[in-house]
Amino acid sequence: MTRYGTRHNPHRPQASRRPLGGIVLSAILIAASPFRLHAQTSDATQIAQKIQQLNDAMEKTQAQIDASQHELIEMRQQLKALQQQMAATAPASTMQPASPAQNPPSTQAQIDELREHQDIQSAQIATHEQAKVETESKYPVKLTGLMLLTGFVNTRAVDVAATPTLATPGAGSTGLTLRQTVLGFDARGPRLFGAKSYADLRVDFNGNPQSSSSASSYTGYSGTGSSLLRLRSAHAGLRWEHTEAFFSLDKPIISPDTPTSLTAVAEPALAWSGNLWAWNPQLGITQRFDLGASHAIQLQGALIDPGDAPIIPTASAAATSGTTASTAEQSRWPGIEGHVSLIESPPRDDANHLGIGGYLSPHLTPTGQRFNSWAGTLDARYRLPLHLSWTANVYRGAALGGLGAGGFKDYVYATGRDPGEYYFRRLNDAGGWTQLKEVLNNRLELNAAFGFDNVFARHLRPYYVPNGTIYQNLARNRTYTGNIIYSPSAYLLFSLEYRHVESAPVIGPTATSNIIGIGAGYKF
Repeated sequence: MTRYGTRHNPHRPQASRRPLGGIVLSAILIAASPFRLHAQTSDATQIAQKIQQLNDAMEKTQAQIDASQHELIEMRQQLKALQQQMAATAPASTMQPASPAQNPPSTQAQIDELREHQDIQSAQIATHEQAKVETESKYPVKLTGLMLLTGFVNTRAVDVAATPTLATPGAGSTGLTLRQTVLGFDARGPRLFGAKSYADLRVDFNGNPQSSSSASSYTGYSGTGSSLLRLRSAHAGLRWEHTEAFFSLDKPIISPDTPTSLTAVAEPALAWSGNLWAWNPQLGITQRFDLGASHAIQLQGALIDPGDAPIIPTASAAATSGTTASTAEQSRWPGIEGHVSLIESPPRDDANHLGIGGYLSPHLTPTGQRFNSWAGTLDARYRLPLHLSWTANVYRGAALGGLGAGGFKDYVYATGRDPGEYYFRRLNDAGGWTQLKEVLNNRLELNAAFGFDNVFARHLRPYYVPNGTIYQNLARNRTYTGNIIYSPSAYLLFSLEYRHVESAPVIGPTATSNIIGIGAGYKF
């Protein structure tokens, strides 16, 4: 048979053009080898860096997904438990699950809220990498806050209409404000020495638009210059399993609890009526020792830089010294505070606890008179039957104006017979507050509280200032309050609150005011 084309013999080597082409290719590769080696080394370094960055990003993403998945599992378990409870309470003749219309309103509301949380968590997992706050460190940062509208009706005059803390003689007032809105950032950073790092920051819009240095205005830690934006609190630290090292701008560690209120945010509830609330810089450490599976002893210690009280005598060298250092800073020694408490383990926000605390801070008056600010505290919180909980904090001390007590002042003074002669008196003080909370369900809670701050009248009376301000002569401040907080969803809050304030000067009649407040907030 005749075949056309080149005949192929499998036993004969095909070497017609291959040797020449292979030699040329080998020469090119040998000539280019130094450049290829350099390029490969550079590429390998870049690839290793990218792989490390991807690994870090995947670890952070996986940690957030694991946390979200854990919350989803807990919600599913709660939902299953509610369904089983509904099935157990259903009539014996009906074995099929009840329809939503047949469910009790409270149970159905809980189920709807659980489903809402589950949907939100699922959406967050699905869109985790699609929308986030970008930072220089590339670590996750969460924007949070409370858009808050508050309205007020004051039957008699108060010190600040929108955020009253004491009553004064005069007519009442009515108004609305958004200045108690809070904006915050929560950040989580890298691990260091086996600890998780964190930071958070909170600001509001309740600053004073007009600065003032008069004795009747707020100064020291609450001075704001000419801006409405005000720094409220800040925290940063390292957290191990049982130890935490931190620095913060917050209420003192000897006052761990805060009364509940939606209309008293810029000035916390019962401020200057027994609540040691003032935000001051602190540097401290917390150590927890477990006592079995359900309880633990928690030890806290910190250095604190307390600010000046709102009322600072100015008839001395302070009026002309021009110094901006506080009386505590002029002493050149930091304040110290400690707190020991028996708490539930693992710790949580609503856990039972019983604690004692102590505080000491040297001060120096503008004329060189030294005195110590000190306090001893006792705090407790317990969950009671019928969804009730009780909280109480009490203190006894002296010169506590920098912590939010002491009748707005640390000390008083009187002039002597000789020019430039002054007599100073540190003011002893006692006070505290208590609150009873009833949580009816996940959407509705009731709170009733009482607080008082009492400067010893026998110490203040010899230094009475005729025609002085209510702050200078204030000896006792009491506040009774009650509120209802309704949350139809996880992000909406509504409140109605009543307060009765009694402010008594050391000489003269007691001023009173009834305060009705409303609040509407959106959490984000």
